[in-house]
Amino acid sequence: MSKREEHPPAWYSGICRANGINIHYRRTGGDKPPLVALHGLIGSGACLLPLAHALEDAFDVVLPDARGHGGSSAPENGYLYSDLADDVLGLIEELELNAPTLVGHSMGGMTAALVASELGSATKAVVLIDPTFISPEWQREVYESNVAAEHQQLLQSTRDDLLTQARLRSPNRSAEMIEYMVDARLHTSLSAFEVLTPPNPDWRKLMQNIGAPILLLIGDRGIVSLETACELQGINPPLRYELIPDAGHGLPYDEPEKLGAAVSAFLAEVAAIGSGTKSME
Repeated sequence: MSKREEHPPAWYSGICRANGINIHYRRTGGDKPPLVALHGLIGSGACLLPLAHALEDAFDVVLPDARGHGGSSAPENGYLYSDLADDVLGLIEELELNAPTLVGHSMGGMTAALVASELGSATKAVVLIDPTFISPEWQREVYESNVAAEHQQLLQSTRDDLLTQARLRSPNRSAEMIEYMVDARLHTSLSAFEVLTPPNPDWRKLMQNIGAPILLLIGDRGIVSLETACELQGINPPLRYELIPDAGHGLPYDEPEKLGAAVSAFLAEVAAIGSGTKSME
């Protein structure tokens, strides 16, 4: 384990066999409520470490690498959202995580919503960070774009070249985060882009099927608009949403402290309600 992963000392890495593949994960462990955080496309569990550090004191945080990403298996196919959700369900079962909280960003947000809809009351809470809740037309545009070809081309670059490009492209991101993201890029299989194949799960129906408390976090330059957030609240009235200003889709990468504070406050309230010390308005 590298130096940047040694804080806090409780973090460790493991491999879980679930849904026919090996899933690599990072975890704090300990006798705390479990929380599973899911990264986006071209990411890894490590990319969520800065966010996880805001949650590790209160939760047993598990950061899995999705199939085709990081240290997890990269089969030739099987990358639809239903496959990703089955991986997470298998991970939860194998690690014996009881009533986990689910946190997901982008692709991981859609996956978390799908998992939560399957688990029902076995989910403590759900936090969706600018999930891929987009229209069928937008899905088709993304699918027909050159994003996969660009990734294939970037894989021909050296790590140093990618680090230089990333620093120029995102000068406000921490050096630590840039390294996490470049390493994630280098360990993302081209097959993983199969997840872009339309249609996405019907996120409106997913929202109807989630009974756990939900927090939706968006940026004013992200994927999910305020109008969509309001629509989701109409579908599932207990859902809360929060707009983080001057932020885009990369909330966990650009605003991990603001994101961590928002998630921590919400989950603390969920815990207080669960213990009967507070009622949700």
